[in-house]
Amino acid sequence: MNIKIIFPDKKEAAIKPGITAMEAISEWQKKALDSAVAVKVNGIAVDLSYILKEDSIISIIDISSAEGLSILRHSISHVMAQAVQNVFAGAKVSIGPSIEDGFYYDFEYKEPFTTDDFAKIEKRMREIIAADYSFIREDLSRAAAVKLFEKKGENYKVELLDDLSAEVKVVSVYKHDDYVDLCRGPHIPSTGRIKAFKLLSVAGAYWRGDEKNKMLQRIYGTGFAEENTLNEYLKLLEEAKKRDHRRLGKELDLFQINEEVGPGLIIFHPKGMMLRYIIEDWERKEHWKRGYEMVMGPQILKVDLWKKSGHFDHYRDNMYFTEVDEQAYGIKPMNCLAHMLIYKSKIRSYRDLPLRYFELGTVHRHEKTGVLHGLMRVRQFTQDDAHILCTPQQLNSEIRAIADFVNYAMGIFGFEYEVELSTRPENSIGSDRDWELATTALENALKDNKTNYIVNEGDGAFYGPKIDFKLKDALKRKWQCATIQCDFTLPERFDLNYIGADGERHRPVMLHRVILGAVERFMGVLIEHYAGAFPVWLSPTQSVLLTVTDKHIPYAEKVYGELIAAGIRCEKSLENEKLGYKIRQAQIQKIPFMLVIGDKEVEANTVSPRARDGQNLGALSVKEFIALVQEMCEKKK
Repeated sequence: MNIKIIFPDKKEAAIKPGITAMEAISEWQKKALDSAVAVKVNGIAVDLSYILKEDSIISIIDISSAEGLSILRHSISHVMAQAVQNVFAGAKVSIGPSIEDGFYYDFEYKEPFTTDDFAKIEKRMREIIAADYSFIREDLSRAAAVKLFEKKGENYKVELLDDLSAEVKVVSVYKHDDYVDLCRGPHIPSTGRIKAFKLLSVAGAYWRGDEKNKMLQRIYGTGFAEENTLNEYLKLLEEAKKRDHRRLGKELDLFQINEEVGPGLIIFHPKGMMLRYIIEDWERKEHWKRGYEMVMGPQILKVDLWKKSGHFDHYRDNMYFTEVDEQAYGIKPMNCLAHMLIYKSKIRSYRDLPLRYFELGTVHRHEKTGVLHGLMRVRQFTQDDAHILCTPQQLNSEIRAIADFVNYAMGIFGFEYEVELSTRPENSIGSDRDWELATTALENALKDNKTNYIVNEGDGAFYGPKIDFKLKDALKRKWQCATIQCDFTLPERFDLNYIGADGERHRPVMLHRVILGAVERFMGVLIEHYAGAFPVWLSPTQSVLLTVTDKHIPYAEKVYGELIAAGIRCEKSLENEKLGYKIRQAQIQKIPFMLVIGDKEVEANTVSPRARDGQNLGALSVKEFIALVQEMCEKKK
């Protein structure tokens, strides 16, 4: 009996069972196979070699799609793993997934890999690709798979198999040439479909991300459908190195990370602190305009409170603890508990709601050493944290208002962004009903705001679903900053109430939200986005006075006083050096305006601003220059 196949254009065909998805697609539209890497059958991603046995709806996974690119990269990681084992006898494999910008594979090997080894590995990879080996899936019993990998000496694969649920009786492996890997798939049809790849870096990585486990060696790489796309990406990587905020932070004298202090802990220098102050001052004013009230909670709270909130059970591995007078305290990783206690400090009416509590709250989280990265991932950071307590009826308008605030803020700093809705994770608290209500509230607000978004299944916070705003910087890299989390659970745990219009007690809903996220991370993103050349309103130093000779110093001091009095952030370069040298130093520091002070300026009582891009603005009075800078700050330029 024939089975019915429905193709992407809704055309139907009756075919004999037992043919592959590739064969079926070939009969429908042979050209579609040119860029197809896999296929979805009844919504499940499978190989093109998948055998059709029942009525099916087919959709193509094209190499141009994010899913198709991910499958390609995962297949490249298998080729890399084979190449590493061919070149370095005795290397053991562990896991090798695709990631957002490429792929990696973790290896155990007696000697450290270096980037000098990449040429040998890539050469072997090209040989494997040229041979055009088919990726062949085979389903094995769990016991047979364990036996296979034990025989190969792949103890990491055996451990993965041993840790599978007892209900899992059958697993899949993929073979190409003589290489076999434990994998769910799908994969591209053959190694010859790989056209463009590059190995990028090597780093240490603990097995399963646990510091108690063995340190493995992780080789990162990337791959694309076409060579020109790969070349464009590699150019972006080179540009990213130039913009690295850790390098620029040192060159521009913004901050330091000192091993004497400890990893993940930032020391801000005067210019870095000024940049931070400007951002935080702007935030305070913008929150005040939107009806937020400023609050502050303590750095440590009794452990009993963290148990009550659920953080102790679900987050304690990321927390620090201390003891005072034989009482256990938790150093706060989040700001929400104190805000709930502020709400609970007196009886609330429905007429009081919504209440919007805002805190630039410093928190501490125990991040693993291996993931710490400059300002982007630290152990102490400050969040522009707010908690909104409102009635269920106010939820939609509050979520929409936050989304509008995020949109405004991203526009101010010049960022585009994408939106994700993250749903309930496996490790969560709260009832099914509350999770459904919270998720629906977030989804409806996005729809009402006509916001395009994607669903990120299972990536919500342990107490509620969330909307994540991922900004794109000048190099089109995505960074997680703003988020909105909808929480019915914590108000229940802390027994928060308000008196409704009916005179009865009702439970408020809590929204956790940040606009910029961690101030430190946002500063790191800004440094790289602007390559350290901040717009005038954000620049820690907006202008520098450059004297031609020592006789011009008295006038320069007078101008300096006027600029500082007007709120212009200014420095002096009065040393006895040539003007060209002073200009170069100011350009290295990426200062927006260099004010040259020579005989003409002293005689005419003016300044001669030179922009950092080399443009000369001509002679201006000090008042005219002040007005120019103030206008640029007002317009956020």
